[in-house]
Amino acid sequence: MEMKMTTLDGKAAGSVSLSDAIFGLEPRSDILQRCVKWQLSRRQRGTHKAKGRSEINRTKKKVGNQKGGGVARHGAASANLFRGGGRSFGPVVRSHALELPKKVRALALKHALSAKAKDGGIIVIDKASVKDGKTKALASHFGKLGLSNALIIDGSEVEASFRSAARNIPNIDVLPVQGINVYDILRRKKLVLTKAALDALEARFK
Repeated sequence: MEMKMTTLDGKAAGSVSLSDAIFGLEPRSDILQRCVKWQLSRRQRGTHKAKGRSEINRTKKKVGNQKGGGVARHGAASANLFRGGGRSFGPVVRSHALELPKKVRALALKHALSAKAKDGGIIVIDKASVKDGKTKALASHFGKLGLSNALIIDGSEVEASFRSAARNIPNIDVLPVQGINVYDILRRKKLVLTKAALDALEARFK
């Protein structure tokens, strides 16, 4: 698949060939859904906690006499029935993370890239670099490319001035190629790949 490559100024910079094995698949929503669910499950902290009956610091003395009181035969005041007692089946500290095989994760990334390519949501630039690291200058470059909601993937390292200039622009994410993931690809309208990122992706899936 041939695609035109541009600069940040919107000028033509030749063309690149996208591998059909990575960008030419027929997207499968079920695989994408599994991967997004896996990613989001790993973000959950799981630190929620409610005290159970055994953790309540109250007297264990019987509330009243067994007989003759005219009331129910209650035991300790830490029972869940009473105000201030323990909670029945409350949340406990646990991990919400799901399991997903590496092969399925790799396949989901290919399908996410293919989905963007199919929708025309991929833009290839020669490099992600700005001279002075000014947000206003970078925003004008994005305006020429029509980028208002995008994920930008660079090579193994993102230029510090480019990262600092982009971080104040809303709805723009910048990641090195190691951080590329299905969720961030799908949540942004455009995917901007540098030539270095393309080479790294093809080497990764070779």
